[in-house]
Amino acid sequence: MQRAKEAMKASDGSLLGDPGRTPLSKKESVKWQRPRLTRQALMRCCLVKWILSSAAPQGSDSSDSELELSTVRHQPEGLDQLQAQTKFTKKELQSLYRGFKNECPTGLVDEDTFKLIYSQFFPQGDATTYAHFLFNAFDADGNGAIRFEDFVVGLSILLRGTVHEKLKWAFNLYDINKDGYITKEEMLAIMKSIYDMMGRHTYPILREDAPLEHVERFFQKMDRNQDGVVTIDEFLETCQKDENIMSSMQLFENVI
Repeated sequence: MQRAKEAMKASDGSLLGDPGRTPLSKKESVKWQRPRLTRQALMRCCLVKWILSSAAPQGSDSSDSELELSTVRHQPEGLDQLQAQTKFTKKELQSLYRGFKNECPTGLVDEDTFKLIYSQFFPQGDATTYAHFLFNAFDADGNGAIRFEDFVVGLSILLRGTVHEKLKWAFNLYDINKDGYITKEEMLAIMKSIYDMMGRHTYPILREDAPLEHVERFFQKMDRNQDGVVTIDEFLETCQKDENIMSSMQLFENVI
């Protein structure tokens, strides 16, 4: 599948903190910290590609570079409020809603849908566990389903949020049991799930113990009081002060 190949091409081993990766320059780091509201940013996201491919009119060119957001007659309730809550334009929200309703007529996304999406974009790996963790991060109330409103608010943070907003969202992803702390086991579970999904097909090739080494390095820096867990304050402070961690966090966007 062409979309899957493009998604794979956009990713590399540095996603998991590969030590051979050259850190991003300060100029590139600043560019990520001040994201522009561009189509390119939208089309790097697997979830948006999935939605917009359904929203595109039949017979149109749905390539990443030329896909036009289509006008939708039906407007979701509270569109103006969503526009105020997110950094999407009204036209983008209309198109995302059309695709969402086409794919999910009930108005809800379940976990099986997430697993299907990521299996399509990463067909050579096993995306099941990562899709599970990502779904739980979007499913804020833990009821097993994601509404359109929650879906686009999450996407807005991931694609166009501030550094602080993105890091808070990432903390929520790593905090698997939602107790307000990240343990080494939780972070390792996330890293392994990404490795299972696409790590074996990256360049350079990742070693089997790469996720563990990555987590060990993270914890050494983040767990300032050495109590075995990382709090949100420790996470935010360490990430924003460490250029290598910020570079890794940027590349994390390749698997959203």
